[in-house]
Amino acid sequence: MKPLSPPRRRRASRRLPAALAGATAGALLVGLAAMPARAESGARVPLGTVAGTAGGARFEPGPCPRTADPVPDLARARCGTLTVPENRSRHRGRKITLAVAIIPAVSGRPSPDPIVWFAGGPGDDAVSEIPMAVAGGLNGDRDVIFMSQRGTYSADPELTCANIDTFNARALGLVSNAPSTGRLHVRATRECRDSVVTRGADPGAYNDIESAADYDALRGALGIRKWNVFGISYGTHLALNYMRLHPDGIRSVGIDGVLPPSLAGGAVTWKAAREGFDGLFRACELQPACNTRYPHLKATFLRLVRQLEERPLTTTVTVPVHPEPVKVVLDGSNLVTWLTSATHVAAGVPRSIDELAHGDPQRIAEQLAGGKYSPQAIGRVAHGLVYGIFCSQWTPYESQADIIRGGRRAFPTFPRSMLANAPQLAWLHDDCRAWDVPPAPARIRDVTRSDIPTLALSGGFDAQTAPSNGAYVARTLSRSTAVTVPYVAHVVFADSACAQTITRSFFDEPNAPDTRCLAGLRPPVFEIAP
Repeated sequence: MKPLSPPRRRRASRRLPAALAGATAGALLVGLAAMPARAESGARVPLGTVAGTAGGARFEPGPCPRTADPVPDLARARCGTLTVPENRSRHRGRKITLAVAIIPAVSGRPSPDPIVWFAGGPGDDAVSEIPMAVAGGLNGDRDVIFMSQRGTYSADPELTCANIDTFNARALGLVSNAPSTGRLHVRATRECRDSVVTRGADPGAYNDIESAADYDALRGALGIRKWNVFGISYGTHLALNYMRLHPDGIRSVGIDGVLPPSLAGGAVTWKAAREGFDGLFRACELQPACNTRYPHLKATFLRLVRQLEERPLTTTVTVPVHPEPVKVVLDGSNLVTWLTSATHVAAGVPRSIDELAHGDPQRIAEQLAGGKYSPQAIGRVAHGLVYGIFCSQWTPYESQADIIRGGRRAFPTFPRSMLANAPQLAWLHDDCRAWDVPPAPARIRDVTRSDIPTLALSGGFDAQTAPSNGAYVARTLSRSTAVTVPYVAHVVFADSACAQTITRSFFDEPNAPDTRCLAGLRPPVFEIAP
């Protein structure tokens, strides 16, 4: 199973990714929460340099966390840990720690209301996404706070399961929807669960309810009266639940690549694929050179999916990070999976589809293998959090039949053998039976209704979270602005200077973000093969 986070950007490559303390300190900080903390001299005390308690949690300043890849900005960060109950329903249960890193504002006089970053995934580590936030200028005049969600790479315990990642890479050489592949998939999930339990973790304590409470406790422990939230991908799912569960102290919310908890599951994933694909296909149709060279691109793609699902094509490719050639079985499901990520490098998509239609699968196979075998795809995702959310909040409230109906609505010509396994969510119900956690309360699927100023960003080429999801959530957010950035894929803040401008302007003026840059956007110039 692959989480919903955006793949690693590789612009020049053809490959894609993929301790509680006394109440005195806490009372002091709560008393100071109405104003920026100040030392006796009157100077502002930098955020994150003072210990504090709130909501049964304690923040302690300390060293910055380990990271899977270098994060140079940590050299100037203020760091520490938040210690929280693993399961708040067990008053004497064990504690877990979450890494916290605060990137200071560039401005010498930052605004008093910082931004807290909600990472994608589920299962990605927020600290690893610091470069994305800094590159987009998010910390121009506000501190930006990054906390590793429970179970993620820099948290303790770390509930990553490299065995699932290595299986997902090896599974490229298997027929996607074969029952034997499903059994191996579930075996990897069960091994992951066993390792989570062996580490002493409670698999049922990793979900939006606990994570939202973690963030509310962090705000209190840091002594922040009001802060702003920015969530990407799965982080939008958490942000919308956070707005419902802990609305106090939120000044504004930005969500990018919107996944509403009320819709989350396989059916909306099929819908997202259809919308993102159609956006790219329309852009090719409207560009004369692309439409002339690759006529009927959408029909060609749909035909290839049907053909390959009936008769998969097997090839071998070379991946730089892997010592031996990699076997890739290109069937209908793998082709769909490829395109959900390939919209990030849209300019080359028509050419790749055309090459496949003429018997050459190498570009597509190389991109699939490059993403799965990349070092960034192994041992980074907290599958303990992934399954905790999927299996308590999604599958109890969406049947496999619902997923099949959603697939049929989005792609009526696809073979039925494909429809139960939505893109990136293969064997979801089988995995969740193996994960075996109780359902979350049904209210976790409630629509979020709020008057907190909200910016809902979507990408016109987003095949992972439907572009229409932004307008969907905006209907019940009375002070919201829904913006679709055309010609951009999942998580527009990562790839669009215009989206970054809109986001920064929103946090400055939450009721009037500056969207003028949208008028100047142009589609990609698609590659034209000889």
